[in-house]
Amino acid sequence: MDVPRCAVTVDLVVLTIRSGRLHVLLVRRGEDPWCGRWALPGGFVRPDEDLHDAAERELAEETGVRQPAAHLEQLATYGDPRRDPRARVVSVAHLVLAPDLPEPAAGTDATEAAWVPVDEVDGLAFDHDRILADGLDRARAKLEYSPLAAAFCPPEFTVAELRAVYEAVWGRPLDPRNFHRKVTSVPDLLVDTGERRSEGRGRPAAVFRLGDATVILPPLSRD
Repeated sequence: MDVPRCAVTVDLVVLTIRSGRLHVLLVRRGEDPWCGRWALPGGFVRPDEDLHDAAERELAEETGVRQPAAHLEQLATYGDPRRDPRARVVSVAHLVLAPDLPEPAAGTDATEAAWVPVDEVDGLAFDHDRILADGLDRARAKLEYSPLAAAFCPPEFTVAELRAVYEAVWGRPLDPRNFHRKVTSVPDLLVDTGERRSEGRGRPAAVFRLGDATVILPPLSRD
């Protein structure tokens, strides 16, 4: 029996918040196919790698970030036979969330790398528009019922800083008082460090770190 040949890649939806806006890391391809087009970073899985190791390697090569400095999870698998004109290529996409990621440097097969606001992205190479859309849907949905938003924050943060993450990812303003009441009422979600931080007018804000809660119940609403 002949075994069909099929290459495997990992593609990364790397999200961070810059100047209050949600950004995604893109690279401009320097070779065919899609030479000159923006794409998600990624690459072929090496023969001696498992998928997670390949994703960690590509993340480090493209951003300089190594685990556990970023949240990394498998997103979905994409296997349309026509997605890559070179060969049958199956991509296992991963979602990456991290705060304060540095300016990127282009890899070996890219001419440019940049952080781009997600609402300005259009016309990516391959099927990367779909992969990005799926990554954004996953991130936005998980913020409703999990503490994933803290992945965009430093280890210690104020409620206002956490709210800014939700507003950037969801793309809408939230009522400050309602948000504060909801997140501080979830058992073990936030732990008060006892520190206080001045954020402008008014009394200094409490500084928190993430607690042990893994689920937000009831879920937070985007409305």
